[in-house]
Amino acid sequence: MRDYLTAFNFQLFQVVTEDLMSTNSNRTLFFSFAHPDDETFLVAGTACKYGSQGVNLVLSTATLGQAGKRGEPPVCSVEELPAVREKELRLAAQVLGIHHLRVLGFQDRRLADVPPDEIRRQLVHQLRSYRPQVVITFDPDGSNLHPDHIAISRFTADAVAAAADSRWLPEAGEGHEVQRLIWTAPVRIYEITRYADLAALPGVDFIIDTQAWWQRKVEALRAHRSQHLSLDRHFLKKPDLQQLASREIFRQAWGPPLKRRPSEDLFENIC
Repeated sequence: MRDYLTAFNFQLFQVVTEDLMSTNSNRTLFFSFAHPDDETFLVAGTACKYGSQGVNLVLSTATLGQAGKRGEPPVCSVEELPAVREKELRLAAQVLGIHHLRVLGFQDRRLADVPPDEIRRQLVHQLRSYRPQVVITFDPDGSNLHPDHIAISRFTADAVAAAADSRWLPEAGEGHEVQRLIWTAPVRIYEITRYADLAALPGVDFIIDTQAWWQRKVEALRAHRSQHLSLDRHFLKKPDLQQLASREIFRQAWGPPLKRRPSEDLFENIC
C-alpha cells in the first residue's frame, strides 16, 4: 500500500495540464454525482471544454465509493479504499480543471437512506454559494439503475427546487434559481459509438464535441486506478477509445427551450 500511495502522490504532483483560464464568474456549471469516477465517465470532456472557456466548474460527490471494487490485484485494503478513492477523485478533478470539489461524506450503496433534510441542506448551501446556471446529474433511472445514482438524481432535483425558494434554509444564503437542469442521456456514454446517428435518438438533447480533450478524459480515467476493471471494460481497452472520449451526451430535464435538438451548447438561451 505504501508503494502505491508513493506512486500516486508522485503522479499527483507530476500531472501536466493546460493553464486554467481565469474563471468567468458570470457562468458556473455544477456537477452532482454519487461516486468518485462518475464525473470522469460522464462529463470529463465537457468539464475541460467549458473550463477552457472560463466557466467556473463545481463538482459535488456524495460518497467515496467505499463499497466499490479495489482492482485486480487490489491496490489497497478494504479499510484504505475510501482514502484511496478520495485521492483518485482529487487527481481526476485536477486533470479536468475542476475548480471546486465538495465531498458530502455519505455511505456508498446507502445514499437512498440519507435523511432528505440532511443532504438537502448540504446541496442547497452549495447551490446558493456557487450560484450555477446549469446543473448536471443522473437521470431518474440513474443511467444504470444503480440505487445511489437514482438517489442523487432525486436529491439534486429537490435541492435545485429548494435553493430557489428562500423559505427553505434561510441560513444557507440568498435564494438562487438554477436555469437549466440536465440529466445523463438514455444512451450509456460508453455505448455511443454503436449508433450511426446519435442525433436521431430521443433524449439526446445535447451532443458536446469533446474531441480536443479526449486525451485529458483518458488521463482522468486512469487516475481512478482502483476502478480499472470497469474502466478498462467500458473505455480504456476499447479499440475505439478516441471516438468514445470525443463526444458526451445529455438530456434536458427542464430549462429554456432549445432551438433544435440536439444542441451543441449547455448554456444555449441562458443569459
